[in-house]
Amino acid sequence: MKPRAVVFAYHNVGVRCLQVLLARGVDVALVVTHEDNPSENIWFGSVASVAAEHGIDVVTPADPRSPELRAAVSAARPDFIFSFYYRHMLPLDLLAIAARGAYNMHGSLLPKYRGRVPTNWAVLNGESETGATLHEMAAKPDAGAIIAQTPVPILPDDTAAQVFDKVTVAAEQTLWRVLPALLAGEAPHLPNDLSHGSYYGGRKPEDGRIDWSQSAQQVYNLIRAVAPPYPGAFTDLNGHRFIVARARLAVPGALRSDLPPGLHVSDNAVFAICGDGRAINIHELRHQHDGGETAVSPAKFAQLIQSHS
Repeated sequence: MKPRAVVFAYHNVGVRCLQVLLARGVDVALVVTHEDNPSENIWFGSVASVAAEHGIDVVTPADPRSPELRAAVSAARPDFIFSFYYRHMLPLDLLAIAARGAYNMHGSLLPKYRGRVPTNWAVLNGESETGATLHEMAAKPDAGAIIAQTPVPILPDDTAAQVFDKVTVAAEQTLWRVLPALLAGEAPHLPNDLSHGSYYGGRKPEDGRIDWSQSAQQVYNLIRAVAPPYPGAFTDLNGHRFIVARARLAVPGALRSDLPPGLHVSDNAVFAICGDGRAINIHELRHQHDGGETAVSPAKFAQLIQSHS
């Protein structure tokens, strides 16, 4: 008899990991996902669409603690519960319904970067490596025993979106590799020592405000960590808001360092000076206004800031 599972999933990791379960012959009896938020930039795949293509029942409860959801999960009689980038913590009494355990895929190398948006935090903090970890679910977030993990590199100019693409593949590889042993009851359950890890909370768009007094590396890490399709690193200048969508650290000494920290335009190029005197070349600058965002040329940028100076 095929093992049965209830899957809580969202985003690209949810799509790929659900497909791994199906490819490995797991009977997915129910998929629990989120309604897309109309105010959110939906740049990722749809778990609900994948489930519909395979004829799997889908529910989108607002509250994972609701009696209705608990009844639906109980009725599915799952051997396993899996959570793949589902955005809510699942209560222990719900997890206990799974006869053979409940497991979550997290986008970091646990115990580092427990919590929310781990890929963005890893880029922001200048890490050179992250990954994906399948772990047992527990009362605390990302705190249960580690089943398997796969590392990926973070290159010096990678944006969080580029790293997230790698983490998605790492999640798929991790689940594909360990799932046969997990289904056979032979997968390792390794300690997840939280004393050697870290926990990070969610991020808000306002957290993308650039502090030009920081070092160029710190500013560049922020730009990479929240670059589109995330909301972007921004700065306000002369009544205008500008989003730094793409940038690169300048070679030391390549640009003037006697200018104050902040955005500047010279020789038909926009650049920024940071608190340590190092510069960042701005390759794409966007102007945020009532109608949305518009990419601006160096000449247009100069015109905008001079008109309010």
